Amino acid sequence: MFTGLIEKVGALKSRQKIGAGITLCIEHKPWICPLEMGESVAINGICFTVTGQTATSFTCDALDETLSKTNLNYKTIGSLVNLERSLRVGDRIGGHIVSGHVDGIATVSAIKAIGRDKVLRFTCDENLIGGMVLKGSVACDGVSLTISSLEDSFFEVNIIPFTWNMTAWSVLDQGAKINIETDIIGKYVMRHLRNRTDKVDLNYDRLASAGFVN
Repeated sequence: MFTGLIEKVGALKSRQKIGAGITLCIEHKPWICPLEMGESVAINGICFTVTGQTATSFTCDALDETLSKTNLNYKTIGSLVNLERSLRVGDRIGGHIVSGHVDGIATVSAIKAIGRDKVLRFTCDENLIGGMVLKGSVACDGVSLTISSLEDSFFEVNIIPFTWNMTAWSVLDQGAKINIETDIIGKYVMRHLRNRTDKVDLNYDRLASAGFVN
């Protein structure tokens, strides 16, 4: 599990085709506590397992399924990526609960400057929009953000200078593809409501008897 607070910006060093997937090598500045074999690291919001590591790089394996459904398929050697290590028991959840399982891809359709901040507009599939709520949380390339505007075909987020400068978004351009993970709690609620068979006919009398209205 992750929290959507980016710890480092890495760069794609190499990608080697192996069987039904590829091995990625990510370069980064040294961690205070080095990465360990087998631990989980989020790359642009995608959960990967560390299969090899040095002080300034690590490798992980990605299946074709992952590549086809995330923006890693659009990355070239040298592309910057957001990195976050998995949470440990007792860590603060500074953003929101992020599973590292991407729901889909959005496209950056507009980047506007408002004062010192940036407003990003993302265009995406209606199924992704359906999992969002205004002022709710969303993970974009692994960054925990608050939805400031929500319409049928797009949503917007506001980015403070610190986030813009300390993530891979410092080189973000219009048209870029971004990994999206909607709020996991909201997904469980939606699934529960869809699967309910005890449909309740709400009316004024029923609400009054339950004490919701006078």
